Amino acid sequence: MKKLNLYLITMIMIAIPMLQSCDDDGYPLDGFVFRMATVRVESGNTYYLEIDNGQKLWPAATAIPWYKPVDGQRVWADYTLLSDEIPNTEFAHAIKVNYLYNVLTKAVEDLTAENEEEIANDPAYIEDMWIGANYLNIQFVINIPINELHRVSLVENTLNEAPLIDEEGYICLEYRFNRADDVYTNVRRSYVSFNLGEYGPQRLADDAVKGLKVKINSIKNGEKDIVFEYKKDNTEKAVQLGNDVVNEGTE
Repeated sequence: MKKLNLYLITMIMIAIPMLQSCDDDGYPLDGFVFRMATVRVESGNTYYLEIDNGQKLWPAATAIPWYKPVDGQRVWADYTLLSDEIPNTEFAHAIKVNYLYNVLTKAVEDLTAENEEEIANDPAYIEDMWIGANYLNIQFVINIPINELHRVSLVENTLNEAPLIDEEGYICLEYRFNRADDVYTNVRRSYVSFNLGEYGPQRLADDAVKGLKVKINSIKNGEKDIVFEYKKDNTEKAVQLGNDVVNEGTE
């Protein structure tokens, strides 16, 4: 019954006359929203978007029918609101998907003696860093690779004798960058989203955990810690995207 309801909603939304300036909920049909989201696959190519405040969005219409969804893929979503809460479903809005920009999505890794050289610790140019839902999101700038892909990683340093949770109650991780010895001067902005898993805000249930410290090797400021206080409510952030939003060049 749920799938039938969603199918009917989709057919109705597709049938909305495009010459109409607003839909029945007052949303302008030429309006758009940019927001980071996570792709959730129901089956096959049927998916929905979950934004970082926990709301679920149903793609009732799309301008990219060829998009191949991958469960857990982080995206910058460009969409148009079509309706408010869909009755008898878990979805907060029906939307038209205008475009989805895939964001490099990775998990936290263990830094070991075996992978230390591959992960490296080259100076990184970071423009922004924030937590949304259970993800650490980073906006960074890299030289456009010439020879091979650059690598970005979020690691637990198992070579460090210090405990994972420091005496102040912060989980300690490190952001690592491998520029693959490229020295080409042309640069490009990109994004990566790390699934924090057991290192994320869900650890608030552990009274010993206050938040997260991420050690970076900044090309501008040297080594420093970026500190995040974990909160009980999810956070989200909307960023205006430019034409240089890409994830090519990193892995």
